[in-house]
Amino acid sequence: MPASERIPARSVTVSDTEQLELLTRGELAVRGRIREASNAVLLCTVTHAGSEASCVYKPVAGERPLWDFPDGNLARREVAAYTVSEALGWGLVPPTVLRDGPYGEGMVQLWIDQPDEPAEGGDLLALVDGEEAGDGWKAVGFAEVGEGRTALLVHADDARLRRLSVLDAVINNGDRKGGHLLIDAGGHLFGIDHGVTFNTEDKLRTLLWGWAGEPLTGEATEALKGLTGALGAGEPLALRLAELITDAELDAVRARVDALLKTGKHREPSGEWPAIPWPPV
Repeated sequence: MPASERIPARSVTVSDTEQLELLTRGELAVRGRIREASNAVLLCTVTHAGSEASCVYKPVAGERPLWDFPDGNLARREVAAYTVSEALGWGLVPPTVLRDGPYGEGMVQLWIDQPDEPAEGGDLLALVDGEEAGDGWKAVGFAEVGEGRTALLVHADDARLRRLSVLDAVINNGDRKGGHLLIDAGGHLFGIDHGVTFNTEDKLRTLLWGWAGEPLTGEATEALKGLTGALGAGEPLALRLAELITDAELDAVRARVDALLKTGKHREPSGEWPAIPWPPV
């Protein structure tokens, strides 16, 4: 759907709690399909109690089975990713709920409207000549750019991206592409498309390797410590995640958090799985 045909993100201003209420209880009306997606992704409006917003609805019935994600469904993993993001306190995933819709159960997520032109200094990814990332950038690796040429793929040395790299390590995100990074008009960074997450095996694939092996920030360490407590047996977060992913996957989340705290460093590629998703953007 061309950008000019997209429905505005919201017609009214609502709080986070009201957004979740709107997404959960509102009436969904399908307006179109986002055809670039591999699974069914429907653009909708949702209305409730005088409020209206645009949202994305991904029905479970429209998912393509994945051999390495045999348990549960992708929609519940998307909701689990939002739940963990909120527990970390970083708000990196748009408000996301699990609910019934016109085509059955699915994930419903608030649509994030992006400005036509990014703010100055708002670029997150770039290809540069040479072997050095330059000030303000972190190197990811070399990429072919055609005609036998290569360029260095870099991402911004940005605190928002750094937080997102920690979240991805916790949820074991197997598909962090450049197109999954959104910045709204207020400069808030969101990550979307978290269906291939929470696998028990290491499947971390991301463009955000620039901090690999570097010490975690103090902020990240404190957030992870808080997450450890929240993941304890019987805690509300653990109970909620148990509704969305398997017991083995929940145990794997705990193990990944513990490993990050034990090393005190950002994850590095394992060498057992492609480190960068394809296509990267």
